[in-house]
Amino acid sequence: MKVHLINPSHVSFGTAVITPRWLYVLAAATPLSFGDPIIVDETLDSVDPERIQRGDVVGIGIHTGNALRGYEIGKMARERGAYVVFGGIHATLYSEEAQRLGGAHAVVKGDGDVIWATVLADCTKGAPQSIYLGGRVEASSFLKARWDLIPRGQYMWASVQTVRGCPKHCSFCSVWRTDGQRPRQRASDAVIEEIVQLRRQGFRFIALADDNFYPVTLTDIALAKRQGNAQRIAELESLRAERFDLMARLALLPKDTVFFTQITMEAAEDPAYLDAMRKAHIKGALVGVESVTPEGLKDVYKDFNCAGENLVERLQTFRKHGVHVLGSFIFGLPSDRANTFEATVDVAQRAGVTFAQFVMLTPFPGTIDFAKWEKTMELDPQSVGGIPLTRHWLIPQALRPKLYCPHPAMSADEIRERTQAVWDRFYTLRSIWKRSNFMTSSKGRLAFVLISKLYRQMYANTGIATDSARVARSARWARWLAMPCRYLFSARPMPDLEVPQLEAEPIIVPAPTA
Repeated sequence: MKVHLINPSHVSFGTAVITPRWLYVLAAATPLSFGDPIIVDETLDSVDPERIQRGDVVGIGIHTGNALRGYEIGKMARERGAYVVFGGIHATLYSEEAQRLGGAHAVVKGDGDVIWATVLADCTKGAPQSIYLGGRVEASSFLKARWDLIPRGQYMWASVQTVRGCPKHCSFCSVWRTDGQRPRQRASDAVIEEIVQLRRQGFRFIALADDNFYPVTLTDIALAKRQGNAQRIAELESLRAERFDLMARLALLPKDTVFFTQITMEAAEDPAYLDAMRKAHIKGALVGVESVTPEGLKDVYKDFNCAGENLVERLQTFRKHGVHVLGSFIFGLPSDRANTFEATVDVAQRAGVTFAQFVMLTPFPGTIDFAKWEKTMELDPQSVGGIPLTRHWLIPQALRPKLYCPHPAMSADEIRERTQAVWDRFYTLRSIWKRSNFMTSSKGRLAFVLISKLYRQMYANTGIATDSARVARSARWARWLAMPCRYLFSARPMPDLEVPQLEAEPIIVPAPTA
């Protein structure tokens, strides 16, 4: 019996930006008696059906975007006589769908770190259960990934997780519903050991693949103090202290280490935290800006963000403290109008964000937005090729609409075209070259241009364009750009690197001032 772990994708680039961490975590959860799992990431290369034999176990992790491809693989694997097991956020939400359309013998709902060994044992007996409840395991049970199995030279960034869960409740996000709002933070020892393993192998660019690297805000602590909630204050300050402890450990790693993470705008209110991030080699962060208007922020339940000039100042604060921003913006919100697009790219440029992504509002399962949209669609059911629009992830890629929610002032085509135009304007060669001025060498600036163009090809044209020829052309360009970019991120292996240890003195955590 062989164990196969497959990350589905309709598009393969031959090179990927960030490792799909779950593949290597489940590899670590696979008992040694099964041997090393066969790992297939289809963003690199497509799965080979001939490698799957009768009696094997095929684990497929899906999110909404790749669910359809996952179901294709699942049906193929079942037809070949393998046991098919689905997991991931989409399978957690739609377990029956994975069984009906994906040929699943079993579905794991929730975390797989602990339950995976049980699934494999049951398959060995020929008696897998239809549903396994993985739940939300505590941070002490998070597994270190099997990075010894990673293919050499195909990923630009590795990934390490330090916390699961997010205390926010954004309307477009399902993380807080599936992973929970209570941050589950790993001890710094486990995180550092995993990072050192990656540096030994030659990875110096590492994504801290967290739902929110800033799980405790100064506002949270101030509120608990106003409420006189001593237990809550102690809990929050302990979590904050653990973050500073981790960053102090990260700061001891080789100086050329580069981390990237995901964080909320509120971190701009916490200069001590941003300074600790800079010292910890956290050079950049994805910041969910979402909208540049107060009305847009209300649309997505994110009124803790700023708008207008306050937003520009907040984003500039990250840069002033040495943290580059990948700003994420959403178009198609009910309050958006034609002038929103120009206003957004203007804010992004004036705020000095290093990278930006401009996505169109999509109602994803498990979110507040999806529940509201699904209910409104009951009054006017729509379908594409016989598939209900409320199950848009099952529509074939070539037929899938780019926008799903009716807008009160603009057509879907207008929103898509204006979104594409924003990408085009932000990523002109002239704009990219201007943003590259933080680089200290011509070589560095050229590398920045190359990476910016790659990012645009991989995440804009292939996702927004409706012209199939343009999509195919963008995919080819991404493949060509990815090859030299991969070498820009490579580093010399450091096989003798030791795990850094803090001195005996305790870490001094800056007192909250909010």
